[in-house]
Amino acid sequence: MRTLSAYVHIPFCASRCGYCDFNTYTAAELQRDGTSITAATYPDRVVSEINWLRNDKREDDRALSTVFFGGGTPTLIDAKELVRILQALKNEYGFTDDIEVTTEANPDSVTRQDLEILRTGGFTRISFGHQSSAANVLALLERTHRPGKTWEAISDARSAGFEHVSVDLIYGSPGETDADLAETLDQVSVADVDHVSAYSLIVEPGTRLAARVARGEIPNPSDDVAAHRYELIETRLRSLGLTWYEVSNWAKPGGECRHNIAYWRNQDWLGIGPGAHAHSAGTRSWNLKHPAAWAARVDEGVSATADLEVLELSDIKHEDIMLGLRLREGLSLSVLGESGLTQAELAVGEGLLDPESFKAGKAVLTFQGRLLADGLVARLWG
Repeated sequence: MRTLSAYVHIPFCASRCGYCDFNTYTAAELQRDGTSITAATYPDRVVSEINWLRNDKREDDRALSTVFFGGGTPTLIDAKELVRILQALKNEYGFTDDIEVTTEANPDSVTRQDLEILRTGGFTRISFGHQSSAANVLALLERTHRPGKTWEAISDARSAGFEHVSVDLIYGSPGETDADLAETLDQVSVADVDHVSAYSLIVEPGTRLAARVARGEIPNPSDDVAAHRYELIETRLRSLGLTWYEVSNWAKPGGECRHNIAYWRNQDWLGIGPGAHAHSAGTRSWNLKHPAAWAARVDEGVSATADLEVLELSDIKHEDIMLGLRLREGLSLSVLGESGLTQAELAVGEGLLDPESFKAGKAVLTFQGRLLADGLVARLWG
């Protein structure tokens, strides 16, 4: 049976990081847009959308197995209000016995009291955006927290009783050195985390970082450097007992993020909040992007969906390959066509796919394959 998850988008940020192109807004940006949406007025509308979604599909009686609050910075919403939103989801949908509830947080956006309220209110997992311990890298990324604040927040989260604590890293920033990354990993090694996400810096069009690169102020991140740094991360995290389960994610046994695994397995999920995407058995939809436009629909008591797309079987197959190949559990060779199987066999010979897994009917990336995963997807699909 297909599982059901829920993603709740919180679009607020205290400041905008220079590399970020997410659908997020500072208070000043919303004020310039003439929008009355604030962190204080937002939760009521989220609850209203949850109620509308449930009433729209009463025939779907599946309980939620995972919930993820992302952003933005969800913890800019009062902790008691986040719990109220979670309770609304529970009241309307019900939760499975092993429910996983995650919130993202910036280290400087939560207090110990906030963490205690969240944990008591049903949150089981928290993911802190650390990015780097090097002051020069944080400055380039325009992050506002001091490096040590992350480790204090992690300690507070464990004291509050959080079962799973994750930290996000960004590597390959211009000006970052191997020593900078080593310092970050040294600090991760003594932090009480059971999950690490590490992403290569991408220069997204329209961001301040992209403008700086275009002006020649800083160089484009190097793919070769990023591959080298990825190897350093893999080696260090493996020594700490964290194993990769997706190309950019490592966890101790049991620490995997089940919500994100649901995405990679192409399961079903609700999308709640401005710009949030939803997926249901081959139909993808997304909400109106701007908070004001989204809120107007919610206030009218109608759908906040901007548009939807019914995927063709070929699109679904492509996504299954693209997403499934990223997982350590691998991709069943049965989803590949004749050309894809030929390419998979060639990839085994090139050291990109594990030969023993291939014999067992699975395409599983080797370390080298992880570095070249995007290109391999194109080959297997073709």
